[in-house]
This record gives sequence, C-alpha cells and structure tokens, in this order.
Amino acid sequence: MTDLTVNGQPVRYRLAPETPLLFALRDVSNLTGTKYGCGSGECGACTVHIDGRAVRSCRVPIAQVEGTMVTTIEALSRDRGHPVQQAMVAEGAIQCGFCTAGIVMAASALLAANPQPSDADVAGAITNLCRCGVQPRLVRAIRGVARGDGAILAVPPPGIDPADAAHAIPALSAKP
Repeated sequence: MTDLTVNGQPVRYRLAPETPLLFALRDVSNLTGTKYGCGSGECGACTVHIDGRAVRSCRVPIAQVEGTMVTTIEALSRDRGHPVQQAMVAEGAIQCGFCTAGIVMAASALLAANPQPSDADVAGAITNLCRCGVQPRLVRAIRGVARGDGAILAVPPPGIDPADAAHAIPALSAKP
C-alpha cells in the first residue's frame, strides 16, 4: 500500500509499488486531466506537481511518492481561473487541448519557483511537446503572468459547471 496526499486529500493506493503514478491518478482516482501521452516522460502530458515540483507522472512509481503531496490539474484551480490557464486562453495558446494540462502544471511550477523567468528559463522548464505549435504564444502567456498582465476569464465549455471538473477525492483504493 502507498499513502500520499492527492489534491489535498489523503489517499491509500493498493497497487503494485512499481505502478506508475499516472495510472494510479487516472485509473484509480479518476483524475483524467493528467493525460497518458508517450509513456516515456518525453511529451509531458502527464505532468503533475509532487511537493510543488513539476514531474512527469508516467515515470514515477507510486512507491517513490510515499508520503508526498501530489497536485493534479483538477486541483490547481477549481474554476479554471489559474493565471496560467487564463493567460493561455488570452494568448490563444490552447489548440487541441491534449497537452494543455501538462503545460499548465509545468508553467505554474516554474512561476512558483521563479516568478520572473526569462525566455531561456521558460524554454528550459517547459519541455512539453505540443504538435499544435503554440510555443511562441505559450512563452508570451507565461511571461505575461510573470509581469502581472491581466487576462480575460475563460468561459467554461457549454453545459459544464467548473465545480464538476474538480472535486474532493475520497480515499480510494484498488485491489491488486
């Protein structure tokens, strides 16, 4: 069993210790904002925060995160109002959306650690792959957050209440 805190809630996973954190989050906790992309840590779609650091969850066995605090995109901002999310919308830095959660997680960790990143800092920290080509707009969005530029508030998709996208997660477990 592996005990950790996910999105502020204690969780005990009854999974094999080598199970990637990504699968514990998606398949057991139903936190599907964390995406499975490449499975090798290259694309960054599975990025989450572990104790405040951006980490590719497909490469981390759950045994390695025993006792840590894990934050997924669902808990970063319950109303989709995180400054990085808002800046990405304002800059048009969201296209298909598959990589977006991982990029937001990487960018928010960067800004928490370095509130005034240079373009080189952004390029070094945001190595997530995006096939839609939003990188220039992404850099503008992150630098805009660092400058404190205001951004428009994103409107939730039709028929989706922001409260439905993120909610408290009770302690969950799966039998091996």
